[in-house]
Amino acid sequence: MAGKNIVRFILPCFVVFVFVCCGNNQKDRLQVDYAAKADAIVLPQDNARVYVSNRPAEADRLFVSQAIENEIARISAMLTNPQLRWMFENCFPNTVDTTVRYYTLEDGDDDTLVYTGDIHAMWLRDSGAQIWPYVPLATQDEALRKMLRGTILRQFRCIILDPYANAFLDPHDPNPAHNWMSDLTDMKPELHERKWEIDSLCYPLRLAYQYWKITGDASIFQEEWLAAMRNILQTFREQQKKDGHGPYTFRRRTERQMDTMSNSGLGNPVKPVGLIASAFRPSDDATIFQFLIPSNFFAVVSLRKAAEILSVVNGETSMANECTALADEVEQALKKYAIYDHPKYGKIYAYEVDGFGNQLLMDDANVPSLLALPYLEAVDINDPIYQNTRDFVWSEDNPYFFRGKAGEGIGGPHIGYDMVWPMSIMMKAFTSQNDDEIRFCLKMLMTTDAGTGFMHESFHKDNPNVFTRHWFAWQNSLFGELIIKLIDDGKLDLLNNL
Repeated sequence: MAGKNIVRFILPCFVVFVFVCCGNNQKDRLQVDYAAKADAIVLPQDNARVYVSNRPAEADRLFVSQAIENEIARISAMLTNPQLRWMFENCFPNTVDTTVRYYTLEDGDDDTLVYTGDIHAMWLRDSGAQIWPYVPLATQDEALRKMLRGTILRQFRCIILDPYANAFLDPHDPNPAHNWMSDLTDMKPELHERKWEIDSLCYPLRLAYQYWKITGDASIFQEEWLAAMRNILQTFREQQKKDGHGPYTFRRRTERQMDTMSNSGLGNPVKPVGLIASAFRPSDDATIFQFLIPSNFFAVVSLRKAAEILSVVNGETSMANECTALADEVEQALKKYAIYDHPKYGKIYAYEVDGFGNQLLMDDANVPSLLALPYLEAVDINDPIYQNTRDFVWSEDNPYFFRGKAGEGIGGPHIGYDMVWPMSIMMKAFTSQNDDEIRFCLKMLMTTDAGTGFMHESFHKDNPNVFTRHWFAWQNSLFGELIIKLIDDGKLDLLNNL
């Protein structure tokens, strides 16, 4: 979708390279002067501009939380940069303003559907990520807590319905859009799309665990939770491919090769080595080698969180042990098959492998990604292999890294050449330990919004007015989450001195 023709003041980013000697048998590689890159981006200095809120009118907002409004006021009062404040005020509440449908079931229980934005369906991944920044506020607002609780319970119900599906329709919608009913897979009328993605089963575990830790509310962990966990464990085991291909296949009649699977819907072969196969990536694009490494890392940490819940809350020692054993098995397989000794960067994590020895070296902007592993608590941020990987993925040695006049970052085949996803820039900031690097990321985000005050799915590396998806709530929520994290980390002066 094209944006408005807003003139942006963006100068080319100048890079200073310094050669350094690295240990661990690593070759000399280029280091970036992020202070110079940040200084090269000149933000508009228009103190006369009046920033008008782009939030819906109060009467048109789908869900209202006083705790969220209080948090917006708290953060806004700290931010002295008017553009940054405006962008935060637009982005942080975008999920609740525009995508949350809260219902009460006949038995009085909570039920929440969270759309992605311009697509009226609920992705397990996106919904879990969209409401994630609001979880810390749950104890301050009963209505918000019930909305979050309803989302978690709806996710469990979705997993019970079909653990292989990635997106579901709203059962309360009298006229849902059945876009993909013709897909050659085991479609059901309740499904929007049935692309098997490991992270679809990880995000609900992450959300439920965090909600429980913050609120202490264990009422979500009843029979629906146990039924969902049985499906998760069964699906993960099936997709280890130890007993054949498993029940899942997928084909779509399409001109876009990444929207369907090869080999009559089975995908490219994998060797059963303990990893879990994922037919599709978090971008909803088909994998090439089905052992998707970032998602396997995410599965490990998610299974361990599930094991804690099952043990502490449910007393389900046997199922908890199954989760732990599977996590350990996947972790060991990652150590054996996920690492590649790069001639320039040293040991790095591959993006996909097949167990036969083939490895795909790249990264995609969508989370879980290699760049985002510490954000998901899947690896330690100081893990030397991760740090090497981080250097690799943010370089033109990553085939889906793009650098241009407007900015730089990681994209992916979902949109294609030269389109940078702001999500990758945010993940770079989330995982940075360098204030100049964070400053560089923030300036890029502020100069590539096409004057809208919102994050988009992607923007052209040379022209931010060329972008996709005017309304994409995940990236908006993520931007708000980033600003709050930076303030909580003591970086308010950095934000106020952009």
